[in-house]
Amino acid sequence: MLKEDLRALYKKKRNSLDQKKSQDLSFEIANRSLQLNIWNNENYHIFFPIEKQNEIDTKLIIQIIQGKDKNVILPKVNLEENTMTNYLLTDSTLLKVNKLGVSEPISGIEIKPVQLEVVFIPLLSFDKSGHRVGYGGGYYDRLLKKCSRNCIKIGLSFFDPEDRIEDITQSDIKMNHCITPSKTYTF
Repeated sequence: MLKEDLRALYKKKRNSLDQKKSQDLSFEIANRSLQLNIWNNENYHIFFPIEKQNEIDTKLIIQIIQGKDKNVILPKVNLEENTMTNYLLTDSTLLKVNKLGVSEPISGIEIKPVQLEVVFIPLLSFDKSGHRVGYGGGYYDRLLKKCSRNCIKIGLSFFDPEDRIEDITQSDIKMNHCITPSKTYTF
């Protein structure tokens, strides 16, 4: 399928989940994250969910990261410039909901992309080769190009993969893993 068709299909599938079901599935995904060999790193980039889009509740994974005394790094999107900046989450970090419905830091300690060791990536769909379909803004593809080669890229999905995304381009960055409620895929 094409990215645009997958976006429409998976937005509909995700929106069909009731709140309890999406919470249960988010819990399963968070538990599966513990099975990955990623917890010896220090800097973990993760996004807060867009609740109106019924995204995976990443606050559970954030609690795991904090419980392991690791650094949580949050994105802040500049919609006018189509850029994303990363900030360390601290006790004094102030958050504000942006126009997309994402809680993000107002300011703080900036972390460069090359410092990110693990990046949890939002997505709508993915395929068996490790390619993903996001919302189409390209924010994460641009971020991942600036990360080190050793950065571990992990997608989070309520659903299993498609066989193939037909319109993948060279600017699309593959994931290393994608965690679903029932399985962790490694690419």
